Amino acid sequence: MGPTPIFMLQLLFALVAGGFTTLTASPFELWWLGPIAIALLYMGLHTLTPAQAALKGWLYGVALFASGTSWVYVSIHDYGYTGVPLAVFLTALFVGVLALFYAGIFWLYRRFFTPKLALLTFAGIWVLGEVLRTYLFTGFPWLLLGSGYVDSPLASWAPIGGVYLLSLLVMLSGTLAAEAVLRRQWWALAPLAAIWLIPLALPQQWATPAETPTRVALLQGNLPQLLKWTPEGQRTAANTYSRLTAEVADEVDIVIWPETALPMMEAQARPVLERVQSNLPPGVALVTGIVQLDEANRYYNGVIGVGSVEGSYQKEHLVPFGEYLPLESVLRGAIDFFDLPMSSFTKGASEQTPMLAAGVSLGNAICYEIIYPQLVARRAQESDVLLTVSNDTWFGASIGPHQHLQMARLRALENGRYVIRATSNGITAIIDARGEIVARVPQFETTALVGEFYAMEGLTPFTRTGSWPAWLLAALMLLPGLRLTRCRSE
Repeated sequence: MGPTPIFMLQLLFALVAGGFTTLTASPFELWWLGPIAIALLYMGLHTLTPAQAALKGWLYGVALFASGTSWVYVSIHDYGYTGVPLAVFLTALFVGVLALFYAGIFWLYRRFFTPKLALLTFAGIWVLGEVLRTYLFTGFPWLLLGSGYVDSPLASWAPIGGVYLLSLLVMLSGTLAAEAVLRRQWWALAPLAAIWLIPLALPQQWATPAETPTRVALLQGNLPQLLKWTPEGQRTAANTYSRLTAEVADEVDIVIWPETALPMMEAQARPVLERVQSNLPPGVALVTGIVQLDEANRYYNGVIGVGSVEGSYQKEHLVPFGEYLPLESVLRGAIDFFDLPMSSFTKGASEQTPMLAAGVSLGNAICYEIIYPQLVARRAQESDVLLTVSNDTWFGASIGPHQHLQMARLRALENGRYVIRATSNGITAIIDARGEIVARVPQFETTALVGEFYAMEGLTPFTRTGSWPAWLLAALMLLPGLRLTRCRSE
């Protein structure tokens, strides 16, 4: 017997739900679609076999990542020197493999859990699946369900439990709403209301700002990625950032250049930086992303400074295929995409002393690192402000930079810290301790953003504990529905 019309309708709902989840994130920010997406997935799930549920979960993941990470194609094709057919294949492979996370979640749910208190167990296993996606095979915590809620009524939960608590609450909102509407379980409206109303009574700010602000200039060079590492590109970069710095140096305390602003090794860049420093007013700090090479010929993606700067930072969490190559002995040389410039970095130490710039301690998160909640919380524990330098040129004119900025906003909200974000071609912005953008400049322009931030003192509950309370809560929610005997529907 072939698939039933009801089962086919469930598969269609899974595809719709995946698209809805993408729409909760920037640049769309239709966060109210999140609970609707979860309700569509939850409906009828308990009538499926584990294999059918896995297919439903996989199709949800395909729709989510095909719509939400379409920028992967841009990176591979436009900047990875890869032809259209191969770029399409690699993007489809990326989407299909990531979707397996949701196939696994749905299979495990139907295989090991009963419908008893399903509204809790489905939410719990979903969040634990997000945790697995954050860390397995170096992790990819992009488009976590809670990431799109920095502007929603749920936002005040973020300083308490972070993005995973937000995911859990969105999941519960969807399952509770489905129980109330579809099964007439009207009692579900009470906890649903509590989830959305309690934030009204929560503190809006957990940390205390300094009495006086720090003036900062974030430079956006807007240099073409494909020409950046040529001799002409190196000269253009040096001239562009030197000129922009000279234009703003008298107005600020700190000047920030983005990730690999100067496309050259630190030793080669030092004369440029020292020349710029010689024209800086006394006490002004210049901080820049740079490629470092040590005595053992190991490359690091780093942040250094001149002027009123102490210390440096080396990127801890590297991007697979972009900054290092898994299975290098097999893949290196196979196709051009696996031979990108600067794709053999070494990871920095997990414990690094914060940099000091103009007397302010900086918690660094280079580019991709800002999407990791635990890593950023560790940086925030010892810093006054969070600094992220990034090269989002790889995204092109896609939705990727908007999603990246939204996750940086959520890190600011979680930790009660300003995030100052300098990027190569956008989106360069200053984000306050409540996750709100206080200043930004347009993408794809050569410009400087001059503004101010406040050093913050004090820690949010999330910064103190990290994500583990939300993980523990999700795990405890699994216990009521745990199946102790084999599923007969397999």
